[in-house]
Amino acid sequence: MLDEAFVRAQFPAFSEPALHGQALFENAGGSYPCQQVVDRLSRFYTERKVQPYYGFSASRLGGEEMDEARARLAGYLGVATDELSFGPSTTQNTYVLAQAFSAMLSPGDVVIVTNQDHEANSGPWRRLIRAGIEIREWQVDPASGHLDLAQLSDLMDEKVRLVCFPHCSNVVGEINPVTDIVDLVHAAGAVCCVDGVSYAPHGLPNVARLGADIYLFSTYKTYGPHQGVMVVRRSLAERLPNQGHEFNGGSLTKKFTPAGPDHAQVAACAGIADYFDTLADEYGFGGLDAATRGEHLHDLFREREKVLLRPLLDYFSSRNDVRLLGPGDAELRAPTIAIASAEPGAVVAGKLAEDGIMAGDGDFYAGRVIRAMGEDPDRGLLRLSFVHYTSEQEIQQLLSALERHL
Repeated sequence: MLDEAFVRAQFPAFSEPALHGQALFENAGGSYPCQQVVDRLSRFYTERKVQPYYGFSASRLGGEEMDEARARLAGYLGVATDELSFGPSTTQNTYVLAQAFSAMLSPGDVVIVTNQDHEANSGPWRRLIRAGIEIREWQVDPASGHLDLAQLSDLMDEKVRLVCFPHCSNVVGEINPVTDIVDLVHAAGAVCCVDGVSYAPHGLPNVARLGADIYLFSTYKTYGPHQGVMVVRRSLAERLPNQGHEFNGGSLTKKFTPAGPDHAQVAACAGIADYFDTLADEYGFGGLDAATRGEHLHDLFREREKVLLRPLLDYFSSRNDVRLLGPGDAELRAPTIAIASAEPGAVVAGKLAEDGIMAGDGDFYAGRVIRAMGEDPDRGLLRLSFVHYTSEQEIQQLLSALERHL
């Protein structure tokens, strides 16, 4: 079990006077950065803020730190270093990948998307219809928000080239069986793009074990700076056309990044790996390879979060005046809870803020699934989301505030 005090000591926000008494329950929108990331970002801006990869010291060190970030995160994800690229955001990365696919696919080819996704892994692919690509929608069950694998099987045929789906919805919260989905997709001769933005904060997955051809997530939700990470497995990356400068077409780490990288933020992403290494050392498995360390940390994060999540799910299941979107079992979902209640989400979130609860409200760029489940995205939901650094006291603070205001 994670040591709450040790974990929270790694995050400067928890000793910041301006945040005293404020409990963050909108981690799905962005987590606090760990101290290791803050230190690396500060060092880069003060000591390395020059064009990287030249021979002089500041430039050479800056480039080395950028390369280090890529290599170490790739290691934790269980993939090769040249299979990982950085971009300004996951949304931007997905648009670039959709543009690459549009040049490789032919009219009449099929792309499958879901209506459970955040718009980032739905909208860019849906626009391929302009290139003559057929778009099919894998739809959720309107009562539960669940994606049924049998329905995907019914959508598959010899025309399908790509299937795009979330590891975990940022509203429904259910953890989808990625490996099973990937196996079905691959058996049909297609490839898959997995949006991991709402799952990666709860433990980086071993992408090689999942079998995903593309895996996307955002480092500002995994304790780091505002960057998007895209893993594109080599066999697919080599087939996709270059989206970068002409002279970068031979580099897998550059061909999907049309703009130049944000040097400082890329370098600071190594701080995420520093944090993970700190935890691995603390819990006695620091000597293992990075992918295995990552799997152990994933399990520690998930066990911690399930303990914190159960009393919240029990609370909502005891009420008949609110609707919890997604499963009520902590084993089946990430700790991202969207609630429809008698009042609009913004009203409830405003009341909770009076008691120091920082909660989200709105549609969270997931209007398709909200509408599919019979709720009104314009009216807005209340969203409560946390990660492994959330304290038991903060959970009690939230429960007390909900009891007073919901």
